[in-house]
Amino acid sequence: MNAPIHSNLLHPMTHHRPDHLSNAHLDALEEETIFILREVAAAFERPTLLFSGGKDSLVMLKCAEKAFGTPATGGKIPYPLLMIDTGHNFHEVTDFRDSRAKELGAELIVRSVEDSMARGTVRLAHPGESRNVHQSVTLLEAIEEFRFDALIGGARRDEEKARAKERIFSHRDSFGQWQPKDQRPELWNLFNTKLQPGEHFRVFPISNWTELDVWQYIAREHIALPSLYYSHKREVVERKGLLVPVTPLTPLKSGEVAELRDVRFRTVGDITCTCPVESLAATADAIVLETLAADVSERGATRMDDKTSEASMEKRKKDGYF
Repeated sequence: MNAPIHSNLLHPMTHHRPDHLSNAHLDALEEETIFILREVAAAFERPTLLFSGGKDSLVMLKCAEKAFGTPATGGKIPYPLLMIDTGHNFHEVTDFRDSRAKELGAELIVRSVEDSMARGTVRLAHPGESRNVHQSVTLLEAIEEFRFDALIGGARRDEEKARAKERIFSHRDSFGQWQPKDQRPELWNLFNTKLQPGEHFRVFPISNWTELDVWQYIAREHIALPSLYYSHKREVVERKGLLVPVTPLTPLKSGEVAELRDVRFRTVGDITCTCPVESLAATADAIVLETLAADVSERGATRMDDKTSEASMEKRKKDGYF
């Protein structure tokens, strides 16, 4: 759920105007994120930044630019970017991912679930099964291949119950597993970064941000995003309260009729489990207003893989998921 907006962040009688919504708190969030990104660079030997081309990773990338500079200023992000590709991602997002990495002169590593399938480490129950959950296997294989000791991710605590339990520096054992009842304390921004051989950390610099914070920051910093995040016309069909995009991977079922609606994606991921929401918001400022009124988290409103059970995300995280 989005965090409540305190009245002192809004000017009287102007709640309907995004230009009167205070951005003052964004400076503190940005400063914390930059501190964490620099802490990872200083504390670990082989870190990587998980970069999907989605809005949260693009916000994190913007903070990394501010932390380390860009080629234009003689700086460079000191760790590679890593994406685990299911092979079923929206091309608008993967194309944007590639162009943004090239723009920054950053090393981009892409590992695919399809490669894991070819190796036999991932086996689908049936051809139509979503590959999303199987990213954990490919991710753990990439960690072993490159011996990464810290993976920086864009997860936020407001997204989902299991993510709300997670520390900023989240320890993973030698099997890549997360133990929610055995986490290290983080008092006064003191992070315990000690590792045993084979272990690693997942680090979440924007843990304390909300979806609203992210969109306010995107608007303030004029961060470019894949077009899917903004209103566009798309064929969809309603299933179990979700708008499912009609694609070759998610075709119509018997008796269903597609509708052409104005929609946007609040989050982007594997096509087989990511749904848009109905929206006319074509700018970041318009999305700020929509987010103010939202009463369901972005994952709750758009992700089919989180509808299987209330503990589905926690189980996936224990198995090595982001």
